[in-house]
Amino acid sequence: MNRLDITKRTQIVSALVEGVGINAISRMFGVSKNTILKLLADVGRACVEYQDRVMRNLNCTRLEADEIWQFCYAKEKNVPSAKRGEFGYGDVWTWAAIDADTKLIPSFLVAKRDVGSATAFIQDLAGRLANRVQLTTDGHRPYLTAVADGFGDSIDYTMLVKMYGSDPEGEKRYSPSICIGCKKTVISGDPDLAKASTSYVERQNLTMRMHMRRFTRLTNGHSKKIENHIYAVALHFMYYNFGKVHMTLRVTPAMAAGIADHVWEFEEIVALADSN
Repeated sequence: MNRLDITKRTQIVSALVEGVGINAISRMFGVSKNTILKLLADVGRACVEYQDRVMRNLNCTRLEADEIWQFCYAKEKNVPSAKRGEFGYGDVWTWAAIDADTKLIPSFLVAKRDVGSATAFIQDLAGRLANRVQLTTDGHRPYLTAVADGFGDSIDYTMLVKMYGSDPEGEKRYSPSICIGCKKTVISGDPDLAKASTSYVERQNLTMRMHMRRFTRLTNGHSKKIENHIYAVALHFMYYNFGKVHMTLRVTPAMAAGIADHVWEFEEIVALADSN
């Protein structure tokens, strides 16, 4: 069976993490879509396993968590009746936590937006930390149960709810409403409300939409299979954590967090699949 050389595989992976679509990559490099998706699966699976292994005993102190929406296969209203309610068809959410100091993403989960998914996400996050942290989330109610189950009393937890007003210039379909204030509520522990924020994780949501074609709005670049969606998310966070130099840090988040000693090249990310 023919296999792409390391140079071509590296070029494809670099294009994937810069938001280029599968069809465009196929045209650019003269490689079939199936070959690209096979490479994405191999590298994405390796990225999941590597990050799961190294993201342990992290010395984070200030975390933010949020969920970002996308759909898979079809929008929720267009999902065939035989597939309704089945995960991977319709609404899909990516849960992510970010360390406000190092900008590291220690935990992420592609799942539904329910209590069970929130619990699984928060328990995974709690299991990766070496010390007590301050956590801020939005007002999504499943966090209340999930954080209590995952951390117990060993956390300083704040919910931040933003309040929006109408645009005086008139409604614009794709323009966000104006934020007119926010309400911070202490849920447990003794958090520093001055440092309670969701700004970093919301900015990470924008980074995800910019670096993954599957998250681009108003296009047909959405994921058709949930497995490929999960692999693309894992590859994105691998590159973001280990290969992308943060402008304010001047190092990668993984280097700032002390779990990497250099900026990863794309060849190293691709090579993860060869070592599995």
